[in-house]
Amino acid sequence: MRSMTGFGRGVATRGGTRATVDARSVNHRFLDLKLRGGVSPAIEEMVSAKTRAALERGAVAISIHLAREVAVSTRIDREAAKAAHDALAEVATQLGLAGPNLALVLAQPGVITSDDRDDEAALPAVAAALDAALVQLGEMRVKEGIALATELTNRLGELDRLRATIATLAAGVPQQIAKRLQERIKRLLEDPTTVDPARLAQEVATLADRADITEELVRLVSHFDQARALIAGKDAVGRRLDFLVQEIGRELNTIGSKSTVAEITSAVVEAKATLEKVREQVQNVE
Repeated sequence: MRSMTGFGRGVATRGGTRATVDARSVNHRFLDLKLRGGVSPAIEEMVSAKTRAALERGAVAISIHLAREVAVSTRIDREAAKAAHDALAEVATQLGLAGPNLALVLAQPGVITSDDRDDEAALPAVAAALDAALVQLGEMRVKEGIALATELTNRLGELDRLRATIATLAAGVPQQIAKRLQERIKRLLEDPTTVDPARLAQEVATLADRADITEELVRLVSHFDQARALIAGKDAVGRRLDFLVQEIGRELNTIGSKSTVAEITSAVVEAKATLEKVREQVQNVE
């Protein structure tokens, strides 16, 4: 099991270009990739393919910095330079300032551009640095996942303990129903002995059947076993764990709605609080 939180950095030099790649990830329902660095479409495509092959879920930010040891072909976009100058000059006039100098104009985005061929020549360096960054990111996600697995296993243990408590309490529910029904009859009738014992037993059985939570408890055991198996695996299990958390929540809600015993209701409330902590942790599982 892997976490979706991690960081990795890779540095590589190929063909006179030194590439530094940082890869950060946090939790997200799907794989959401954001690339920073203003690189060529060829590099963007390569980064996207490698990242999607390495990761299944998470909001991933890839930052690329290139340092070239050889001269880079650049050009000045004169139309962009003129547009930048005119816009800056207009603002300067409104503020009563001197007009923009050449350095300020050249510093505006899009005025000076590099030849895409230079970025494409940097592709081997970026690819090598990205590979290293993704490996480091993956290792951190695994490490975080191990810690997360321990926490989730402990929470499941708490839930299973509460399930066992509820099961023990539920075993005495029919007797409690019979006792309450008999006490109610005594309050309503002057001579409780006139009540047909068979009819009383039938009413107790009906009420006990409505309060029966055996099926819910059996399904909880199954859900817990499935969750433990997923946690122990190495695949991306976040979505399946999230589904199991929802199913566990439904079973607890049903048990709570059927409960006629204060102690069972209290145990359900405690279980729901623990399940909410599990739900929060599962959101960070890949």
